[in-house]
Amino acid sequence: MTRWHERLTRDGGEGARNCLFAAALVATVVLAYQPAWHAGLIWDDALNITRPKMQSWNGLYRIWFDPGATTQYYPLLHSVFWLQHKLWGDATLGYHLVNILLHAAAALLVALVLRRLAIPGAYLAAAIFALHPVQVESVAWITELKNTLSTVLYLGAALTYLRFDRTRKAPWYLAAAALFVLSLLSKTVTVTLPAALLVLLWWQRGRLSWRRDVLPLAPLFVLAAVSGLFTVWVERTFCGAQGPAFEMAFLERCLLAGRALWFYLGKLFWPAPLLLVYPRWTVSRTLWWQYLFPAALLLLLAVAWRLRRRWRGPLAGLLFFAGTLFPLLGFFNAYLFIYTYVADHFQYLASLGIITLVSAGIALLLDRWRLWGRPAGYALCLALLATLAGLTWRQSRLYAAGELLYRATIDGNPGCWVAYNNLGVDLGESGRADEAIASFRRALEIQPDYAEAHNNLGTELNGLGRVDEAIVQYRKAVEIKPDYADAHNNLGNRLDDRGQSDEAIAHYRRALEIQPENAVIHFNLGLALAKRGLNVEAVAQFRQTLEYQPGRADAHYNLGLALEKSGRVDQAIVQFRKTLEIQPDSADAHYNLGLALEKRGLSDEAVVQFRKTLEIQPDNPYARLALALAQTALQKRRTQAGR
Repeated sequence: MTRWHERLTRDGGEGARNCLFAAALVATVVLAYQPAWHAGLIWDDALNITRPKMQSWNGLYRIWFDPGATTQYYPLLHSVFWLQHKLWGDATLGYHLVNILLHAAAALLVALVLRRLAIPGAYLAAAIFALHPVQVESVAWITELKNTLSTVLYLGAALTYLRFDRTRKAPWYLAAAALFVLSLLSKTVTVTLPAALLVLLWWQRGRLSWRRDVLPLAPLFVLAAVSGLFTVWVERTFCGAQGPAFEMAFLERCLLAGRALWFYLGKLFWPAPLLLVYPRWTVSRTLWWQYLFPAALLLLLAVAWRLRRRWRGPLAGLLFFAGTLFPLLGFFNAYLFIYTYVADHFQYLASLGIITLVSAGIALLLDRWRLWGRPAGYALCLALLATLAGLTWRQSRLYAAGELLYRATIDGNPGCWVAYNNLGVDLGESGRADEAIASFRRALEIQPDYAEAHNNLGTELNGLGRVDEAIVQYRKAVEIKPDYADAHNNLGNRLDDRGQSDEAIAHYRRALEIQPENAVIHFNLGLALAKRGLNVEAVAQFRQTLEYQPGRADAHYNLGLALEKSGRVDQAIVQFRKTLEIQPDSADAHYNLGLALEKRGLSDEAVVQFRKTLEIQPDNPYARLALALAQTALQKRRTQAGR
């Protein structure tokens, strides 16, 4: 290692070369992901991009202090989403470019960390990490901002801690701890950083000192433990990672972990096919061949252990790889396990252990053949990187449209019911109702108790006017999943349309027990209550709607109607005026404002509103009659005033 350290030290002053590498890497990454620049939303992106009720300053407060306010309690991540929404709203280009640039930044930090450690092939490792197609899922999927953001902070913390280890200056330690906390607030998988640092320190020195190496990391281990336990609680409490689908004996979890590790290794060396959702394995302690995976893993670790006195790199790389993946190997429940036990984005950070090991091996081999730093060596490395970049470009094309991605997933995993459901949603949104219905039915053939597919099928059937069939599907959805607010709301809508107001109101109330801050459900309940003449209760629901969705014209309008019917005409006038501030061409709002003004004896103003109604709806007989009556009343008042 001495010769490599001298070479890296000498090259450290070559700022121009470093800048050229950085510029080339960033440009290549941006181009490799070009197909995903304008990609739309997939799967749960809509749940992670800041929703309307969270877009205010109060929403930002809740992101930090209400663990159930977001899909997962990653407050820094959702604060970044919140900020992005302020900058470019729902336009996806900005979200994708941020993710791509963060990925490039993570790759540059990989190079800095490896150069600080004097590991051969640092630039090659960074480039492989940046361009490997297994990373596409993390970079092209907006939701996986948590991977790219947390990895930048993780690597920044590692680089800073290595500076502390060299200088022993407290500010560097505090900076490393702060970056570590920020990484935990972006994604909890970064809890493995303290253990990873111990592996790196052992690799450097060949042994660990309790006082110099272990004790300084103790506070970070405590932070990691607290964060990890909190995340386990959040996954179970708010994400639903519990129940029969997650029940597994400890031995079976060990079998799963062994198989998953070999799966991830395989995808790094042969990244095909890469799927959004892989088949969910059947894990059983009664199947003898499943024991081969952990047995082979133990054998591999044993060989690396035997080689540690000559080459510590293989053991260090494997420990980093397996240790970083540990939280996602099945020992702790993750909601995604309902669909699959493995995912490409799970190994985004962990892959660095193997990539670094392979890159160092390539560098040392080429150096031994006297090709490292020569044109032939550069050509070989560039050929490898060009191949990876091409595969990444091709894989990122799938993320350009949800339909492409889901069809590719189904091709590779025909039993993927969630892909059929998501495909159906995309087909329905594009107006292809018959294809959407077929896709939802296929999802239900594979997974009959899939409540979301029943609900989505009901929505498509309703859109075709097949309301009875839709009601059947909504009822099945709430039967399977009683806490499914969206299905209760949809069922309430259809029952209300059928005049079954009492049952509709019951479903709306049940939906609000589950999602008390859902403005849409408050609004629908308000409409149903108003139809029953329960205007006082309707007023309360419309006010709740406006609390969660300020500036909603239809809520102001219906609130005005309910207020007027409950005798609060002055308040109704205020609401109709607010409706017209938002929606000036609302004929109904002009008309009802005119009626309310007429009740208050303001016939001159009422005449203005009725005329505006007729400008928008010239053939409105009610407005024409109301205008005539208002003009008559106004003329009568003027006559009486003249006397």
